[in-house]
Amino acid sequence: MHVNGVNLHVVQAGPADGPLVILLHGFPEFWYSWHNQIPALANAGYCVWIPDQRGYNLSDKPTGLDAYKIDELAADVIGLIDAAGRDRAYIVGHDWGAAVTWRVANRFPHRVAKAAVLNVPHPYVMGKYIRRSWHQMLRSTYIAYFQIPALPERMLGADNWQPMAAALKRTAPPGLFSDDDIARYRSAWSQPGAMTAMLNWYRAFVQRPASWSPSPRVKPPMMMIWGNADTALEAEMAPLSMELCDDGRLNLLDGVSHWVQHQAPAEVNRLLLEYLAE
Repeated sequence: MHVNGVNLHVVQAGPADGPLVILLHGFPEFWYSWHNQIPALANAGYCVWIPDQRGYNLSDKPTGLDAYKIDELAADVIGLIDAAGRDRAYIVGHDWGAAVTWRVANRFPHRVAKAAVLNVPHPYVMGKYIRRSWHQMLRSTYIAYFQIPALPERMLGADNWQPMAAALKRTAPPGLFSDDDIARYRSAWSQPGAMTAMLNWYRAFVQRPASWSPSPRVKPPMMMIWGNADTALEAEMAPLSMELCDDGRLNLLDGVSHWVQHQAPAEVNRLLLEYLAE
């Protein structure tokens, strides 16, 4: 699907005339991140679109950091809403997909019926919090490592992406990602230019920072689902993010990791379906 100057691979499910839900994955996943949520939403009557975001898997991988600035990523989502012939959509994002969801809800509130984010704070909160929290700064050292040109790609891709697979498993409960899951991810990571494009999201975040002028506030309804056993992000940022929402609600899931929609699919599905149906 051609939107905002790029071709995005988009998986679709559910009735074409149902309310549009766009699911946005994060790093280092692709559309498959939502495989536990797609049937539940489609069976509930929603028209579900799940793109490989730019740089990932089968979608285009433009070169240069400017192509991965947060406003370009948000514009891709608006392009999808336009391509569906809709005025508004429900937007749900995890990890980097959540960061994009925050930006879409902030910059294009009239295009968002409701939004939901999983285990990523408002980027404005993240930017401020990391500067005053040594603990969070230490947790985020990988972001600094990703700024190095070329080296992270070579390191992560060694031995058929074994370091990448090991890092994914290390941040999740034992056995959460099956061998079949890892095989799917290895295939996505192996797409030409994919790993550099994926890491360029992090590079653009640091080297092409977004402006939140005139305000970082979010006007559309926003639900946050947060697994409080996240090893990368401190849970304190969740309520701080809700303070920037005109209509926000926070659901904390005890003992659940960053990979919340994988680890607690039934609870995530229940929360999403109840929220969207209100």
